[in-house]
Amino acid sequence: MRGEYQHNIDAKGRLIFPIKLREELGEHFVIFKGLDNCINVYSQEKWNAFEEQLAALPSKARKVQRFFSANFECEPDAQGRILIPQTLRDYAELKKDVTVIGVNDHVEIWDSAKWKAYNDSADTEEIAEMMDLLGV
Repeated sequence: MRGEYQHNIDAKGRLIFPIKLREELGEHFVIFKGLDNCINVYSQEKWNAFEEQLAALPSKARKVQRFFSANFECEPDAQGRILIPQTLRDYAELKKDVTVIGVNDHVEIWDSAKWKAYNDSADTEEIAEMMDLLGV
């Protein structure tokens, strides 16, 4: 998955989800708190595999399990909109303008101002060093 899409959340918390990404995720997908204060979106299949990994963690990993347990299944409506629950909107500080990005095997939903700030603060030297370490 790839691409960057600018959208708005309406007053009811609905977001028109990009059709290209909907096609790649399938009819049902899961949204949940991501790292970096964004919302992650996984296909149902990828979520199921991730959930199995979470369940297999030892009990000392409760914080990790709890962090990801507040998830919601989504099915776009006839207009291609998904409802982002208030708890997730609060977590990611989503107001109106959002950016939806495809990140390899999943999607992230960001507040547009936070996404811009994140990109503006990107240290390209650090990214280049990381690419070297990874052999990319």
